[in-house]
Amino acid sequence: MKPRLSLLLTSIFLALSVPQVPAQTAAATTSRFEIPETDEGLPGSGPIRRYDWFRKLWGERRSAWAGEAQKDQKALVFLGDSITQGWGDRLEAAFPGVKVANRGISGDTTRGVLIRLKEDVLALNPSGVVMLLGTNDLEEQAAPETIAANVQLIISELEQHNRRMPIVLCLVFPSSQSKRRPADKIRAINSLYMKGARTHPTVTVLDTWTPFANEQGDAKIEEFPDLLHPNDAGYAKWASALRPILATLGFLENQPDQFTPETGFESLFNGRDLSGWGYRPTSQADIDARNRWQATDPDAADWPIVKKSTRFNGRTATDDGRFLARNGRLIVTIPPEGRRIQQLSTTRGFPTDFVLKLEFRASPNADSGIFIRGTQLQCRDYVLAGPYKQLKSYKPQDWNEIVVTVKGRKASATCNGEELETLDIPATGPIGLEGDRGQLEYRRIRVRVGASQ
Repeated sequence: MKPRLSLLLTSIFLALSVPQVPAQTAAATTSRFEIPETDEGLPGSGPIRRYDWFRKLWGERRSAWAGEAQKDQKALVFLGDSITQGWGDRLEAAFPGVKVANRGISGDTTRGVLIRLKEDVLALNPSGVVMLLGTNDLEEQAAPETIAANVQLIISELEQHNRRMPIVLCLVFPSSQSKRRPADKIRAINSLYMKGARTHPTVTVLDTWTPFANEQGDAKIEEFPDLLHPNDAGYAKWASALRPILATLGFLENQPDQFTPETGFESLFNGRDLSGWGYRPTSQADIDARNRWQATDPDAADWPIVKKSTRFNGRTATDDGRFLARNGRLIVTIPPEGRRIQQLSTTRGFPTDFVLKLEFRASPNADSGIFIRGTQLQCRDYVLAGPYKQLKSYKPQDWNEIVVTVKGRKASATCNGEELETLDIPATGPIGLEGDRGQLEYRRIRVRVGASQ
């Protein structure tokens, strides 16, 4: 047989051997990822964008993701709009070792996300979901209540799929009135998000508004050049805010902290469980303060009253999960209601002079406290929550060292070597760690008793 004839016959054979996709099947696949022509019968309420550019992008990204569904099984899904899409190659680099999948579509609204949730997210059987969405709804003049209601529907569908799956709900970033996203509307949305999360124990609300807002509540141009989308610095700050939360949820930092106290110091926290720590009964003075606060301030924090002592020896968490021991970190988690005053204390007291050393890491705008014999030293995300906003060496969303030197009835404290304040303290009492707002983590908690620096 002549070579050309042989090549021709082989080509014909291969062409006939390839399964042919019927035209109607290809069309059905394409239409499956297109935006519905009308709102009729669609879940949620509010705007669905149908601009030509958005239709094209929505269909292209969703069709591409369909081919990656098997590869992205069990991924941590980032869900949202252009701000989420904008992670690009930064996403995997920001969270090394975490299997991630980006499901952000530029221009999408909360209702658009709700419509595509099943195929784009639930089909992946995600290990967790990080959500940031709602800003585009504002540009389309949706009311905060409508936006928050759609987010509630998204959360409900995620919970129905897997009731143990962690969900991180990021507060809407600040923007600008010039972008048809005024600060008062964004504040209203975020307030509704926080209220709505109270009944969802698997939802962690992360404050991603305060770190980015200026004094007027708008985006800072040095992090949002167009007052809407973050630049590299903005994404780096967002990643820094997320990492401690993802560590608490088990996605990061899963190796034990290898640390040996200095000579003369003893550990107060073994890094594995809450042995040596517990709840002490709420004092009458605190009960009175609680009652006055809650009677006069509708936004006062929840403040449970502890009636009897409880020890957590051998336990990795308190009954309510507020305090956790994990890989060398004693974690004060974010409460579902946003704020809750609670204190975990050592079961022993410290009547003599001592030096306390520990490291802490605070989520954005977090508020906590270290109690020295019952007197509080503010331990917060100082740059945002104060009171020591002028510290030069404080590292936001990173580890910082606190040293407290007790001599008699005085306790002098420093943060990374910078002086904080000197407290008047009682003659004896425990060491305590308070939870209020946000997440606080403590590690390497150690004390040298009977001597001071």
